[in-house]
Amino acid sequence: MSTAKDAELLVLGSRGLSGIGGFMVGSVGLSVVAHAERPVVLVRVGELASDEHEMDPAGIPTAATPFRPVVLGLDIESPDAGLIGFAFEATARRGTSLRVVHGWNPPPYYAYGLAVDLELHGSLALREATALTEFIRPWRTKYPDVEVTEECHYGTPGNHLVDASRESSLIVVGRRIRRSPFGARIGPVTHAVLHHSTAPVAVVPHH
Repeated sequence: MSTAKDAELLVLGSRGLSGIGGFMVGSVGLSVVAHAERPVVLVRVGELASDEHEMDPAGIPTAATPFRPVVLGLDIESPDAGLIGFAFEATARRGTSLRVVHGWNPPPYYAYGLAVDLELHGSLALREATALTEFIRPWRTKYPDVEVTEECHYGTPGNHLVDASRESSLIVVGRRIRRSPFGARIGPVTHAVLHHSTAPVAVVPHH
């Protein structure tokens, strides 16, 4: 881990899980992801640069076509500027668009009535979407050349990010740094993305 402290970015290779996407990350790789204080990008061994690009008219990915979008998984309850900035920079370098994906669930005390109260569901969805727009607004100004789409979905965030990975060149997710005698955790959303994403994944640690 001493090398990780001096690096700006770490890249780990991993065998893909045949047929279902995701990464086969061993204990060493998981430890690096969980403890590194720099962004870690996981890429499948054997993946080609062209795999991150759109299909050509013949249906073949090629480096001559534009990059697929970058996807940012954002928790608006604890947004981090470093995580958002990493995603915008990665998008700008690729000359592509950015999809900001936020998944939400109602507070536990709302859950019982949510299935039958469509008005309440709509009110909560509007609140989440409005908050997401406000968080992203200054970044749109900072990166005016980056096309941004905001997606606010009801349900488990990890599932929505895994779905988005099928049409993306990179998934960007965060990992909260927790210094604890019981070790570090990757977090459930990042853990799900690592195990099921079909695109490279960047894990950005933040406080």
